[in-house]
Amino acid sequence: MTTSIPLQSSALSRDLTLPSPAGVGASPPTTPRLVYGTAWKMERTADLVHEALGAGFRGIDTAAQPRHYREDLVGQGLRRAVADGIVARSQVFLQTKFSPVGAQDRDNMPYDARAPLQEQVRVSIESSLRNLGVPSSSSSSSEGADEESYLDSVVLHSPLPSMEETVVVWKALSKWVPSRVRALGISNAPVEIVEYLLEAPDIKVKPSVVQNRFHERTGWEMDLRALCRHHGVIFQSFWTLSGNPQLRYREPTVQTIARSAGVEAEVALYALVLGLEGTTILDGTTSGEHMRADLDGIEKVGRWADSEGKETWDKALMDFKAVIGERT
Repeated sequence: MTTSIPLQSSALSRDLTLPSPAGVGASPPTTPRLVYGTAWKMERTADLVHEALGAGFRGIDTAAQPRHYREDLVGQGLRRAVADGIVARSQVFLQTKFSPVGAQDRDNMPYDARAPLQEQVRVSIESSLRNLGVPSSSSSSSEGADEESYLDSVVLHSPLPSMEETVVVWKALSKWVPSRVRALGISNAPVEIVEYLLEAPDIKVKPSVVQNRFHERTGWEMDLRALCRHHGVIFQSFWTLSGNPQLRYREPTVQTIARSAGVEAEVALYALVLGLEGTTILDGTTSGEHMRADLDGIEKVGRWADSEGKETWDKALMDFKAVIGERT
C-alpha cells in the first residue's frame, strides 16, 4: 500500500496553515480541518488511530494525561500506519498536550508533581517524544526515541492556577520550539489568558492554536474566536456534536445543508462550524463507518458549496452565524 493524501478539492476541506510563532524561523505546520481526537479511547486507542489514518484522517490529537488518554498507544497506532504504508509521518499533523498537575491523577502522571514547573514540562515533553516518535527508515527500534522525532503542536491543556505559573510553563514549552515542537497552543482557556499570551511583549512564542469547547454555555466562544481571527490563530472546536444537540437538527439552517448536499445532520453541523473562519474540529468517533462518512461528507458539502449550492450555502452559513451570535 502506498501513502496518499486524501482529496481536498473544496475550500471547506482544505488544510489550514498555522501561524508562525513570533521569533521562530521554521516553516509552520498545516492542519487538516478534521483532527482525530483520542480522549477516552484507552485500550482501543492504537487500533482506532490506525483505523482513523486508514480512513483518511491526517491529524491526531492526544495528551500526556493518562487519566483520559493513552499517548503511548497513539504512537503505536501511528507507527503501525507508517509501517503499513498508509501514511508517512510528514503527512500527519500530530498534536499532544502538557497537562498540569491539577489535570492529572496523582498516582499516574508522566512527571514528578513535586518537581519545579520547568522540570515537569521537560520530562513530559521528552516522554511525549518517545511515545509519539516514528523511527527513521534506518532505525530498527519499534519506538521513535531518535533525535529526528518531533511534534507538530503541543497544547497547554489548561491554564495553571495563577497567571505567573501559566507564563512559567508557557516559556518552558517555548524552549522546545521550533527544533522538536513546531507550534504551541492552549486549551480550556478564557479569552483574557489567550489575549495575554498573544499580546504580551515578554511572550516570544505566540499561540498558534486555541482548543476550546464550542457550545451555547460559553456563547460558542464568540469573543475568543474573534480574537483568534484577528491574530490568525486556529480555533480547534471540541464537543461540537455532544455540546450542541439543539443545533444538530435545527431547521432550516443545519437541515437545509443536510438535505441539499445529501449528508447526515452531524456532517452538516460540522461543515457549518468549519465555515467559520480559521476553524478546525476534533472528531472522536469510534466508528470506522462514521470516520469515512465525516471525511467524505465534508468534501461533499464543500464541493456542493463551491458550485451549484453556493447561494444556499452562503445563506445557511449567514443564518448559522446569527444563531451563534457571530458578528459579521
